[in-house]
Amino acid sequence: MATRVTLRDVAARAGVSPATVSFVLNAAPGQSISATTRDRVRQAAAELGYVPHSLARALREGNSRLVVVEAGGFLWARLLEDFIRGLGEELASHGHTLLVSFTGPGEAGRRAAIESLNPRAVIDLPALYERPDRATADGGWIDGMAAHYATQIGYLHGRGHRRIAVAAGPPEDRQLALMTEHIRSAATALDMEVVTVLALGPDHEPPGADLPPEVTAVAALTDELALAVLAGLADRGVPAPAVIGLGDSVAGALRRPALTTVRIDTHTYGRRAGRDVLGLPMGQTQPAVTEIVVRATA
Repeated sequence: MATRVTLRDVAARAGVSPATVSFVLNAAPGQSISATTRDRVRQAAAELGYVPHSLARALREGNSRLVVVEAGGFLWARLLEDFIRGLGEELASHGHTLLVSFTGPGEAGRRAAIESLNPRAVIDLPALYERPDRATADGGWIDGMAAHYATQIGYLHGRGHRRIAVAAGPPEDRQLALMTEHIRSAATALDMEVVTVLALGPDHEPPGADLPPEVTAVAALTDELALAVLAGLADRGVPAPAVIGLGDSVAGALRRPALTTVRIDTHTYGRRAGRDVLGLPMGQTQPAVTEIVVRATA
């Protein structure tokens, strides 16, 4: 069996970082990457035949018209909601039904009940970020979460920010820890420095630590974490630096001042996952380009 080409392979062939490959292949705006480097990256990707990993690493094991998506442990944010909606719509259009499960560690009984339904496929989203190739398993620096955070950091770079903080989740959350590393990698590729990481408390209380004076912007892993940072600063009467979220949540849009954020077409990613599960070609289901929604906070 041929070994799948990874984004790191493309980066090694082109002699650049994975983040730079992401910037080039996603045509990320505001990047000062030379035409020569861009050509070298595209040529390396073409020579190696690189294609992003599929998000839906489905286990095709049953014959029913039921598909299960396991989302236990994921933050229920707009990103996940839109993905599940798109997945369900695509499956329904082909006569399949989607079951969403939020089982977690120690809930073996519920897992056994799901398996007894003999589903057509099980899409285990948390497992995607437990795999050895978890940094690229969702599409990585091409169209996965790493690429979306690269868009976020690229925007801050274009606005002149060089020393930033990251608003993250509890340190024990391995998925959010991986997202923090994506931000670090994207920042390093642009000669930016992550000065500190602000961790949301276990009971969702805002981060209590003051920002170092050299920090001019905060990149949050989600809109909810961005709002927590802004709430914590307001509670202490501390002026807020530039803050950018990710997910384009309703709460962020309705806040005043409204939250600058990253909009991701997760609805279409969900539809593509549905087609992948059913073994169908992607057709015209191309996600819209990830974009910055510029509002008042950054």
